[in-house]
Amino acid sequence: MQKIYAADHVFTGVERLPDHAVIVEDDVIKNVLPVISLPKDIRVDVQLSLLVPAFIDIQIYGAVQKLFSVFPAVDTLQIMHEHCVSGGTHFFLPTAATNTVDVFYKCIDAVKQYRNIGGNGVPGLHLEGPWINKLKRGAHIEALIHSPDIKEVTDLLEYGKDIIKIITLAPEVCSKEVIDLIQSYGIIVSAGHSNATFKEATQFFDDGIHLVTHLFNAMSPLHHREAGLAGAVMQHPGVMGSIIADGYHVDFEVIRMAKRLMDRRLFLITDAVTETSQGAYLHKREGDKFTSNGILSGSAITMIQSIKNCISEVGIDINEALRMASLYPAKALGIDHHYGMIQKGYAAAFAMLDENMNVIEEKV
Repeated sequence: MQKIYAADHVFTGVERLPDHAVIVEDDVIKNVLPVISLPKDIRVDVQLSLLVPAFIDIQIYGAVQKLFSVFPAVDTLQIMHEHCVSGGTHFFLPTAATNTVDVFYKCIDAVKQYRNIGGNGVPGLHLEGPWINKLKRGAHIEALIHSPDIKEVTDLLEYGKDIIKIITLAPEVCSKEVIDLIQSYGIIVSAGHSNATFKEATQFFDDGIHLVTHLFNAMSPLHHREAGLAGAVMQHPGVMGSIIADGYHVDFEVIRMAKRLMDRRLFLITDAVTETSQGAYLHKREGDKFTSNGILSGSAITMIQSIKNCISEVGIDINEALRMASLYPAKALGIDHHYGMIQKGYAAAFAMLDENMNVIEEKV
């Protein structure tokens, strides 16, 4: 079945094309061409101001008072998907912070069931902890944090085979054998909640860790006498890092500096949580952020608002801000050969925006 999207501007992920149309067949982009070149008798299905690649959020914990680790079920994922789409995000990794093995297994089961019923938008699961550094735990539960042994890791990886996409861990509390084992399953290891020194972190990156979770938050900081994990990320040319652009987790001026140093290696996550009065994490909304036991625990931001903040508060070019929410997270996940661009052969995954950069939800 063919569908045609026409827009005042189509942002391909590389350039902005005025008065262009995107032709889609069977959820694949078949062509991108000027509107004027369309046959006069052809019907345009969608007409809008701006068409951009769909946003990708690799770290979100819940939505609409449904925290995934508390309600690990298909209906929670459906709610999260609807919430994400309303902010322009069509692909997301439901994330579970440090918790019990039983909770992790239930989260794995939920993603499996969601896929089995044809659920959209979930490339996999992100487990953040419990193999992190207690000194940089943030809002994570200290009693559940520990260094893993091979059996624990193997059991989890086998149970979550083809479901777990990312594991955030502190590499200094895990053996090289453990890290190698995780990577052998095709799972991305992301360094986070870590107190690694600059030298240690650089060695971990040289050894094959290529991703870092929420730059500056819950990690050894950039200091004038010890550059820490934050400094190592910005200095290492082979490492990508996510960042939370809500103005609470990281000051906008610091994002500006990080962007200058990292350029295309820096991308956006929402790190969004939701109100909950059940489970291990009692997230309480305080304005535009959340706290748990008085500690900053997550954002209350959507991806489109993150992009707007990067444009208005950080001074990032609009096209580059859009790439930070689409092409760059696709690269971090290794799916940029299918997603993050609007070009022939790519998946037909779009965010539709009006002239004020507000998301327009497509009517089905």
